[in-house]
Amino acid sequence: MTHPTYVTPPHIRSFVTRARSLSNAQRRALDELGPKFKLPYTDAQLDHRVIFGREAPLILEIGFGIGTTTVDIAEQRLGDNFLGIEVYEPGIVRLLKLIEEKQLSNIRIIQHDAVEVIDHMLTKDSVDGAHIFFPDPWHKARHYKRRLIQLPFVKLLASRLRFGGYLHLATDWQNYAEHMLNVLYMEPTLVNVAKQANSYIPRPAYRPMTKFERRGLCLGHGVWDFLFIKRITS
Repeated sequence: MTHPTYVTPPHIRSFVTRARSLSNAQRRALDELGPKFKLPYTDAQLDHRVIFGREAPLILEIGFGIGTTTVDIAEQRLGDNFLGIEVYEPGIVRLLKLIEEKQLSNIRIIQHDAVEVIDHMLTKDSVDGAHIFFPDPWHKARHYKRRLIQLPFVKLLASRLRFGGYLHLATDWQNYAEHMLNVLYMEPTLVNVAKQANSYIPRPAYRPMTKFERRGLCLGHGVWDFLFIKRITS
């Protein structure tokens, strides 16, 4: 069975892969823990019930960085399954170590471009929530086209959300926040849960504040969280 495709490859990647060698200890951790918690990227659709060995809500963690936020949320929400998607290999190793240290069974990782993973491995109406926290803002105007949050991507992601599923974005770059909001309002299946239109929400309790975020707030920088829910269009 095929599923709708909203992105026509090749797309403009929202990341740059920088070569960085792993230390011997990092390589050992990857070799030992990777087979337990990493999934290969394939063109085959993913059955998360088989992967996690249970039926539970599936939450995407897109671009999880070093994985500390992912682990914090997964610890709070043991009843949910978390699929982390990242290309930064040292961050993947860090998350693998944290999963092992915390003895968590509700996280799996795919090391690949998130757009291709969502497009090829996830089926329509299969995802209960998606987190995209502090994606690269590509702050120079000539690089805006590289931003992950673009309408084709949002349409693709919305197609994978179940009715009532949610999309939670956060950024500390005001220009990107404005861009995110404009793009999200262009997708008719998503509705803003903020009390005021064209607005953001307070940081939800489940999203931990990072040290960089705390430092920025102390310096007077802003942070914007957006929460949109998938609805049935009329």
